[in-house]
Amino acid sequence: MIVCIGAGPGDLGYLPQRSAELIQQAEVVAGFDAVVKVVHSLIPAGAEVVRMNYRDQTDKLAQVAAAHHAGRRCVVVFMGDIHFSGFQYLERVERACGHRVEAVPGISSAQILASRARVCFDETTFITFHRRGDLEPFKRHLVNVLKDRRNAIVIPCPWDAARSFMPRHIAAYLLAQGVTAAHPVEVWENLTGDEAEWRGELGECVDRDFSDMSIMLIRSLCDMPSQIEPVAA
Repeated sequence: MIVCIGAGPGDLGYLPQRSAELIQQAEVVAGFDAVVKVVHSLIPAGAEVVRMNYRDQTDKLAQVAAAHHAGRRCVVVFMGDIHFSGFQYLERVERACGHRVEAVPGISSAQILASRARVCFDETTFITFHRRGDLEPFKRHLVNVLKDRRNAIVIPCPWDAARSFMPRHIAAYLLAQGVTAAHPVEVWENLTGDEAEWRGELGECVDRDFSDMSIMLIRSLCDMPSQIEPVAA
């Protein structure tokens, strides 16, 4: 058995019960160090823990795949929900195993942000730049989202300076594309952990630095009208 699970946004209280059970039954638990730390208290004493980083993830996943093919119960832990920013990592797991694997979703920071900020996903588009490869199509998509008068929840790209696309870079890019500087913006850091919140306008965001554990909300300039029936006179 090998299962990939979403471990939630960082607070163990947001871990789905099914995911907790899978970890407690596992013989091998694998993931990036920060994610393993979140679920460490649930890992059985006799389980093998495979920690990895961006540089050694291919070799480490090959190790996990070998354990899986040897008949051991393996769990690979993702931060948040697998299908929000972890899909490329899921592809790496499946490439290592040579087949499709089971995936158990978790709660994402985007869902937590929508709750904190009281925005509806029907009126909001989620875009992640926390990915490898060409970011340009996703940048253009973000511009069109705002032109369509929708909110945007955005996960930045923190990696090396050459590819970094953090909130200030995102704001500068949007302004260069003609997006108005007056869009209300919120940036949240370490959601469900040691939270910090910044509120301002897009034009002000270009001068602000935020940590790697940040998520951004760019609000539409115009709220969508309510679709419920009017209040009786």
